[in-house]
Amino acid sequence: MSWLETLHTAFDAIRTRRMRSALTMLGILIGIAAVMLTVGLGQGAQKQVASQIDKLGSNLLIVTPGSTTSLTGVRGGRGSATTLTTADAAMLADRSVAPDVKAVAATSSTQTSLTANATNWTTSVVGTTPSWLQVRARTMGSGRFFTAAELAAAQPEVVLGETTAQELFGARDPVGEQVTIGSQPFTIIGVLATVGSTVGGDQDDQAVVPATTYANVVSPTAGTSVASIYLEAAGQDALSAAYQEANNALLTSHGVAETASDFTLSSQESIVQTATSTSRTLTVLLGGIAAISLLVGGIGVMNIMLVSVTERIREIGLRKALGATPRVILRQFLTEASMLGFAGGVLGLLLGMLGAAVLPSLIGQPVTVSAVAAVAAIAISVVIGVVAGVYPAGRAARLSPIDALRSE
Repeated sequence: MSWLETLHTAFDAIRTRRMRSALTMLGILIGIAAVMLTVGLGQGAQKQVASQIDKLGSNLLIVTPGSTTSLTGVRGGRGSATTLTTADAAMLADRSVAPDVKAVAATSSTQTSLTANATNWTTSVVGTTPSWLQVRARTMGSGRFFTAAELAAAQPEVVLGETTAQELFGARDPVGEQVTIGSQPFTIIGVLATVGSTVGGDQDDQAVVPATTYANVVSPTAGTSVASIYLEAAGQDALSAAYQEANNALLTSHGVAETASDFTLSSQESIVQTATSTSRTLTVLLGGIAAISLLVGGIGVMNIMLVSVTERIREIGLRKALGATPRVILRQFLTEASMLGFAGGVLGLLLGMLGAAVLPSLIGQPVTVSAVAAVAAIAISVVIGVVAGVYPAGRAARLSPIDALRSE
């Protein structure tokens, strides 16, 4: 019997028992769809986290202060100290000190109420330098960012985030308008392009002013201390080198050892790893649970094939009596099992792709289905069909023709 005849015979056997075959494929269908969706949800979550991290800046390093300890021994949280200064930012911006650091932006921030006409809104006011726009990978939606000359002159100018602008001015463009921060009027010179929420909160809800203006007007008690220093590495391949250069420079400048450092230096890579570790664990867990349904589907295929062998004992005996070898009988039943697995896999793949298209709008979470996962799903379903059909096919191949023909 040729392969074409084997396929035709297997298809006829499956078509003759439509309901049984459909129920058999259902287990594999559900299992494949469940695995694809759970893995797709996990991959989508990881990509979403990575995308949000990228919005913080390109090839970003973040330096934050260490913690304080009071006279009574009470330790403050990380970032509570004032160990970072504008001098540290200037040092790190020196290419002779950190040649792999492309740009530096020191920032300080505080929650303050902004007033425009009769409307007020409390938001984060950030004091920084013109390089902040580049380091944080932000762009302007309208207007412009402040310049180095305006920074040196401590101009009362402000750049608003999209959310802040809408809360204060509604739909109209606020560039050129006045807003009061504290008791000081500021001129709005630009509005940042929206980036949405990230792991650091709503990046569109903030007001950015020159660092000198921040120190003079918004928070006069801050002095030269800064809340954080953002560093942009010269490239992705230079991120590690920039990390080492910045770390060594700060340790030397502060006169502290590595084990007693009064600052924390983190990179995008470490942030991404931390943020995605939970989602990766959940993906593996949910994928394992979904894989159990695949096992159930495989058992279902084996069960149906065993029933099929029992029902077709006389057919098997007749085929053997007419010259069919055990190898031909084995091939026939394995082909049937493979076709059931393949059909269930294709239907499960289609269901998974449909779910990936519909679920994001329902749950607000992206679902990523890769081509590799789709091919793997089909391959796994066929393998399940073959493995589940081995025992029934072997049992059919071992039947004696005389015993099979005598069977009722």
